[in-house]
Amino acid sequence: MEKLRKALDRARAERDGAPAFARVVRGEHEAAAGTEADSAPHGYTRTRVFTPDPALLERNRVLSAGSVTPAAEAFRMLRTQVVQRMGEHGWRTLAICSAGHRDGRTLAAVNLAITLAADPRYSVLLCDLDLRSPGVAPLFGLSPQAGVDDVIMGRATVADCLVHPEGFDRLVILPAKAPLARSSELLASNSMKQFVAELRERYPDRILIFDLPPVLLADDAIAFAPCIESALVVVGEGTTRRDDVSRCLEMLRNTPVVGTVLNRSLARKVSAA
Repeated sequence: MEKLRKALDRARAERDGAPAFARVVRGEHEAAAGTEADSAPHGYTRTRVFTPDPALLERNRVLSAGSVTPAAEAFRMLRTQVVQRMGEHGWRTLAICSAGHRDGRTLAAVNLAITLAADPRYSVLLCDLDLRSPGVAPLFGLSPQAGVDDVIMGRATVADCLVHPEGFDRLVILPAKAPLARSSELLASNSMKQFVAELRERYPDRILIFDLPPVLLADDAIAFAPCIESALVVVGEGTTRRDDVSRCLEMLRNTPVVGTVLNRSLARKVSAA
């Protein structure tokens, strides 16, 4: 762990001083059929309301809205640092990135979105843009009827695809329905730029979080990078090599990185990495 921490410090120094955020620790986490609602909680309209299985969420390590576990406290610390950095610049779009697979990126994106939405000052739209291997919907046990891929290809509207997981106030999900071939071309397309612009215009008071594929395994994240204002890099303790952290940050050099997260730490203590 010490070697990885030093590598993160060096990578951070090379990456314009972007801060490393709170360590995300392992812990005990906790949230049927979907129904259509004309007016979902907190002003959601035309949004499908979905009731996740609490046992499934616990198995998948998805935080409950009111969780007080060490992991929940770590994500609250992360939330505070992220919104402070984004607020300094007026940013509302955040990409969650990682160097490779098995870094815990998608779970970190989900739990950060849940923690942000748990604060009454914020509402959040979580969009799954890992079109090669969608992971957000499975964590909630959701089988999307339509997804972001349908929106980009003109087969559905954003409103058709939004899902509100019951029990998670101020959070809506825009899932990806199924793996998609040639996803990087789609992420770099004008249709994608128009899609992000539509989200920003339609939801001016929401933080938009995008879960992206691993930076080093495909060009998807780099192709999409011009569409977003900031990125958060997730590093898996024991799985991410220090050279890969540096390469990932280098490839994101044109995107402001608000920080890095050391995920899956075995330590029970919450501390800054």
